[in-house]
Amino acid sequence: MSTQTDPLWQRLARLTPARIGLGRAGAGLPTREVLKFGLAHAQARDAVHTPMDAAAIAEAVEALGWPTVTVTSGAEDRATYLRRPDYGRRLSPESLKALSDSADGPVDLALVVADGLSARAVHEGAAALLAAFKPHAERAGWRLAPVTMATQARVALGDMAGAALRARAVVVVIGERPGLSSPDSLGLYVTFDPRPGRSDAERNCISNVRPAGLSFELAAFKLDWLLTQAFSRGLTGVNLKDESDRLIEASVPDPVIPPR
Repeated sequence: MSTQTDPLWQRLARLTPARIGLGRAGAGLPTREVLKFGLAHAQARDAVHTPMDAAAIAEAVEALGWPTVTVTSGAEDRATYLRRPDYGRRLSPESLKALSDSADGPVDLALVVADGLSARAVHEGAAALLAAFKPHAERAGWRLAPVTMATQARVALGDMAGAALRARAVVVVIGERPGLSSPDSLGLYVTFDPRPGRSDAERNCISNVRPAGLSFELAAFKLDWLLTQAFSRGLTGVNLKDESDRLIEASVPDPVIPPR
């Protein structure tokens, strides 16, 4: 029996976006699956090459009551950004000055919204994620710097931005490298005491934040937990394990098991 018509494969395929049980047409895939693959590949390419509309995202963030400032990395255009990752890890001189001028004393947290490798993810999810996170930040009483909109940016740009804004911690909300089933995924990178030279081992990451993955509300909850722990312990990275799921599990009542 073909995997395309096998009931077991059909049930498994409904549980995952992975390409399983595709069936076959002769020695190849069915035309339907070939077209679906081509569409997914095109969506991934578009996610990487589509420019970020920083003004539109800034407008949505400002509607939440948070001021914004827009900056660029050292990469002058998208082609340079893709060829030279190191340029995307640092601010342009003009942007560094703009951030430094906007700093209003030490703050607890700097939020950086960056295009990364998927502007689509940022367009569709950044404002919703920040809206879900805002009640957590207000409840904690953290003082925030203006939210930074960064184009042609990599994760490490947040280190320079956080230092310029004199922040105790920085969170980079960035479009992740698109997969063939996830061109709209956000990553959240948390770094305590941001400054140039920080390594990836000194960050925590919350990944796959999107409607079909980790919800914005749950991501905001995890982000709150990580930041609270970072401020308490004075660190992030490999020495800070995300144990927020224990709180979620503790809040869920035991299931009622019906009698036999």
